[in-house]
Amino acid sequence: MKTNLYFYLGVALFFLGQIIGWFQLNTQFLSEWWKDKPFLSAVTMGVPTSMAFWYAWKLTAESTGSVWTARFIGSSAGMILFPMLTWFLLGESMFTTKTMICFTLASVIILIQVFC
Repeated sequence: MKTNLYFYLGVALFFLGQIIGWFQLNTQFLSEWWKDKPFLSAVTMGVPTSMAFWYAWKLTAESTGSVWTARFIGSSAGMILFPMLTWFLLGESMFTTKTMICFTLASVIILIQVFC
């Protein structure tokens, strides 16, 4: 098991980046005010998202010696958070066979990267 603090900080930043990224793309559906403001959304949420991903990638890759680990964790974090946020905030069910299989596979990928 990886016990490097920087690794876990990297993983946390991937999840944070995915959360901010979800809001960057979906606030247009949550609020009428954001509907026609793509530039404002890109500037206010895109920059923090990019910074979170950049540091997540750096910390994860450096602490494991592999950019593959960063790639798998970053992508899988999105597949875990997207269904939950979309279900909770937009009311689109995540409880379909296809989504639940993908959710489970993404969870397994992260567990493999963290514990193996």
